[in-house]
Amino acid sequence: MPGKLDDFLNFNQTALNVRSQRQQLLAANIANADTPNYKARDIDFASTLNNKLKAMKSTAAAPVPGVALAQTSPMHLAGKSFPSSVAAAGDNSALYRTVTQPSLDGNTVDMDVERNQFADNGMHYEAAVGDVSGQIKSMLSVLQPGG
Repeated sequence: MPGKLDDFLNFNQTALNVRSQRQQLLAANIANADTPNYKARDIDFASTLNNKLKAMKSTAAAPVPGVALAQTSPMHLAGKSFPSSVAAAGDNSALYRTVTQPSLDGNTVDMDVERNQFADNGMHYEAAVGDVSGQIKSMLSVLQPGG
């Protein structure tokens, strides 16, 4: 049973992390709506989530090698190695958004699309948090005496 609980929580943690990453990109798009030559970026949620889940399963089965820190001077202190999963957490899975309204300054941000995607992603994030919270409350109620 602990394996299934871990899988459930890992899936939801990964999904919420991808939603959070997407929200940050959409906010950056909105913030740079007037920046010349800014290219709007977005994440394909489903494919990014699948890739991260596959990466988690492959690293769970195999030992995680460390990422060595380079010392370019004898004055540098020795550092600890980080697992490769931490180094890969900042992977660049963002894609450039297709231009629907070209602008003269080269900016590809369409504010209507960005606001819509921002609100949609925010609602999905809140719904996922509510689902996880409800399921954890249900599990806790089963564990309570008389539950």
